[in-house]
Amino acid sequence: MSFMDDDRPLKKPAHEIGTDLSAISVDELKTRIDMLKAEITRIEAEITRKASGRSAAENLFRS
Repeated sequence: MSFMDDDRPLKKPAHEIGTDLSAISVDELKTRIDMLKAEITRIEAEITRKASGRSAAENLFRS
């Protein structure tokens, strides 16, 4: 990474919570909904993965 990389503008997130939605088209809003649903599914899968790992650890120490 060079010192010039620091001058690049940060990539704006695809959706920011609380953003004014009035200027966004219906198609773009639907795209954002699909993106957010996919992110929710990804987060729920991670919660499930972590919960199963914790459960396995608790079972190990109970024995």
